[in-house]
Amino acid sequence: MRRLLDADFLKWFYPGMHIKRWLALMIIGVAIMTFGLAYIMREAYISGFTFPGFVYYLTLQFIPRYIRGVAFMISAAGLIIYAFWKLNHSIVSAVMPSRNGNESIVNMIYNQRALRRGPKIVAIGGGTGLATLLRGLKSYTTNLTAVVTVADDGGSSGRLRRELGTLPPGDVRNCIAALADAEPLMTSLFQYRFSDGSGLAGHSFGNLFIVAMSGVVGNFEDAIRQTSRVLAVRGQIIPSTLANVTLCAKTDDAQTITGESSISDTKAKGRIKEVFLQPEDSPAHPEAVRAILDADMIILGPGSLYTSVLPNLLVKGIRRAFAASPAVKAYICNVATQPGETDGFSLAQHVDAIEEHVGGHLLRWVVVNNNLSGELPNADLSQPVAVDSLLENGIRLVKADVVSESNRYHHDSRKLAQTMMRIYYDRNQPQAAVPEADKKLVGALEQ
Repeated sequence: MRRLLDADFLKWFYPGMHIKRWLALMIIGVAIMTFGLAYIMREAYISGFTFPGFVYYLTLQFIPRYIRGVAFMISAAGLIIYAFWKLNHSIVSAVMPSRNGNESIVNMIYNQRALRRGPKIVAIGGGTGLATLLRGLKSYTTNLTAVVTVADDGGSSGRLRRELGTLPPGDVRNCIAALADAEPLMTSLFQYRFSDGSGLAGHSFGNLFIVAMSGVVGNFEDAIRQTSRVLAVRGQIIPSTLANVTLCAKTDDAQTITGESSISDTKAKGRIKEVFLQPEDSPAHPEAVRAILDADMIILGPGSLYTSVLPNLLVKGIRRAFAASPAVKAYICNVATQPGETDGFSLAQHVDAIEEHVGGHLLRWVVVNNNLSGELPNADLSQPVAVDSLLENGIRLVKADVVSESNRYHHDSRKLAQTMMRIYYDRNQPQAAVPEADKKLVGALEQ
């Protein structure tokens, strides 16, 4: 009974729970049955039927009738509520025997209903950065779409791509693990990487699972859907294209680098000037285009600028949908520069690179970490991204503490999701006045 008096009980009556109508219908049914029983009892009294003596005490006939009526109504309401509560526990324990026993049913229902009403958010990127963002956002909405790059050609994904001719599953696997609502043990299994074994060393179980599912269902995109269903994924994961694309880069010393894994190699190459896909006319996935056009918010990053974020936007259909979408468009800059890709890059240079590849005047929000209290490991290779100028072209800069305390190279999923949701809900608020000291800085995007 203590749980009945808990504040969670009131959630049964919150709008949108789809509970009140059925509870009301059940009460009406009980009331109608009570009226029928009352008619039968009345006829029995009139006909002279003699009830046993204990009925006098059972029906509280020694108490005034109006008090009896109130007492019976209160007792009936308590029994109905208690029975309804226990019935739900019985049903849920039967269909979801492994659920967290500390989470109440009403919280489960409320969270699901509330998440379904959340904003439609499309996150574009790849690697661990996109997975970090999704892991935080799934606590705010289930209307999530991850548009994932398929240009990866290194590690386990690259081996599977070369040997079996499949699309690289690594970035998709990370997103599935991040959005999964399954048991933690199942998620850990999906991310498990073999350390030895002939032909298995270096492979992730999740990569092998997705590739095996592709063979079972017939294609890569259906494999993603079925794997997502098995792991109870909140949202959907869509490759930016189903074409077998290769990511290439041109450097400022006139080199052309072929292959995503080669672009990040820091040996003997100049600074990246441009990236492009081969073939250049690779068609965009129709569902990805549809999700972008229908989105309330589109987020680029976080992740490797040239090998995770931009490859998706190099697909013409994705780029055009991004430009045409009326959604809030935001870019999350990495917390630190990346060796081989963005050495020495400031925030403005990150944004410049995106606008040079995609087109200007599209981004409206840029998020950068401002918690620089801790030192980066291997600081001789990477440095915190410097905010050296104001961002013009109508871009609103958001400085926030979004870095992970345990890994200063990564974002914190909870902090990052809170920041992005705050941007979405405050999107129509006027921009705060710029400090006088900042006004002296030159807008790099105008240079």
